[in-house]
Amino acid sequence: MTVYAPAAGGTGILGTGSYLPEQVVSNETVAARAGVSAEWIERKTGIRERRYAAGHEAASDLATEAAVRALADAGAEPDDLAWIVVATSTPDHPQPATAAFVQHRIGARRAAAFDVNAVCAGFVAALHTGAQLLAAPDTGDRRRLALVIGTEVYSRIIDPSDRRTAPLFGDGAGAVVLGPVPEGRGFVGTGMRTDGHLHGLIGVTAGGSRQPASEKSVARGDHFFRMQGRDVRDFVERELPAAVAGTLDAFGVSAGEVDHFVPHQANGEMLRSVAVRLGLDAARTHLPVDRHGNTGAASIPLALDHARRGGEPRDGDLVLLAGFGGGMTLGTTLLRWGR
Repeated sequence: MTVYAPAAGGTGILGTGSYLPEQVVSNETVAARAGVSAEWIERKTGIRERRYAAGHEAASDLATEAAVRALADAGAEPDDLAWIVVATSTPDHPQPATAAFVQHRIGARRAAAFDVNAVCAGFVAALHTGAQLLAAPDTGDRRRLALVIGTEVYSRIIDPSDRRTAPLFGDGAGAVVLGPVPEGRGFVGTGMRTDGHLHGLIGVTAGGSRQPASEKSVARGDHFFRMQGRDVRDFVERELPAAVAGTLDAFGVSAGEVDHFVPHQANGEMLRSVAVRLGLDAARTHLPVDRHGNTGAASIPLALDHARRGGEPRDGDLVLLAGFGGGMTLGTTLLRWGR
């Protein structure tokens, strides 16, 4: 069952930022390890290249770079932040939260910081959480902004010989700064659902309390990310159109009113095939997946920042974000653009 939550009025996105590691990994490189061809990867996924983090880089390092750029775009300072929410399924460590490292590195001394893990739907969950936190009464003298980040380093958990995952995933981070926007602008609402009985379609089985990492688990490859690709695609093709339609209906918006659609960058070819059933013919669908691959919780803010650097969205545009991934979880958010 989908849960719909209207957003508190007057909060929107003030700035965006993103970061991609320097190392570009071509389809030819991935294909050689996965036993497929570079042509097969592009035809099946729409991906031409992806980025891998350097040996010294972890999820918090990518997140920090994206955060600094988002703050600069918003004209904000770290001390303006009341909250930092990081969406990731590849944290630096099982604990503490990756957000704590980000808070320290950017010098956001006044901000509370924590992580959210809804895998590839994590950014939508974190975004709604950040907006709702800002709606609480203010008891301090700070500007009360929130920093929401999606960051992933999938290259550390991908089996390079697995043709179902290795061609798809890359590393990156995207961030947004949330704060007050003019009347009639900002978040409209969010819809989320989780089909927990499908939790086995995506995941990493070892390294947690259910199956701690051991020599045997490593030998079996249980620390690698695994995905039942066909079943995941069937889920998205079946459930994403209904999720989009449900959110639009819940908040009284028609498909023709949507100006921009920013989906999780899972697989370019899959998204193009699904797009025709979403009824968003008037919307521009943003798909920079060919440049960085599937970056999990980072993919929506990466795509949004890519659009921003291209001059979109414009003031008053209606934007629909859609995340979907492990759990299986679907999340959609509507916002009226305005700074």
